[in-house]
Amino acid sequence: FFSPGFQVAPETKAVMKWLRSIPFVLSASLHGGELVVTYPYDYSRHPMEEKMFSPTPDEKMFKMLAKAYADAHPVISDRSELRCGGNFVQRGGIINGAEWYSFTGGMADFNYLHTNCFEVTVEVGCEKFPLEEELFTIWHENKGALLNYMEMVHRGIKGIVSDKFGNPIKNARISVRGIQHDVTTGN
Repeated sequence: FFSPGFQVAPETKAVMKWLRSIPFVLSASLHGGELVVTYPYDYSRHPMEEKMFSPTPDEKMFKMLAKAYADAHPVISDRSELRCGGNFVQRGGIINGAEWYSFTGGMADFNYLHTNCFEVTVEVGCEKFPLEEELFTIWHENKGALLNYMEMVHRGIKGIVSDKFGNPIKNARISVRGIQHDVTTGN
């Protein structure tokens, strides 16, 4: 998952441990510098290729999750608005991460590959480091989109996997025909 010699920061290790200990199903990473929602994979299957579409087996779900955020964001969803450096209007404000630019060691890829958590990355504004007085506007532009995204936790299959006595089964593997990515039950 990480490049040889890659040093994992202590806080990153702590988040990885936390993600493995609690059965999160949905998360978002908030960044600045653009107005777009990206989804895994962020690392191209062909490391020598930049800007190469690299879908997960759950491509349709990730696109739906990314669109849930982008469509509820007043600036990302404004089709007349020019976007920072790149123009994602024609794409509906979303893009596969590796198709935009490929990088190794991202949390969205880690979550998908090593936990049950589906994560998107939200670029919340054109400024990489917004000024303090801009934060209130950025919050209000993203509040509704964040709430809409969080509601997506109710999409998909959910339930309890139990034995014949009704006891929950921990770490049961759940497979969906046609999607080569299993998930496991929590506690």
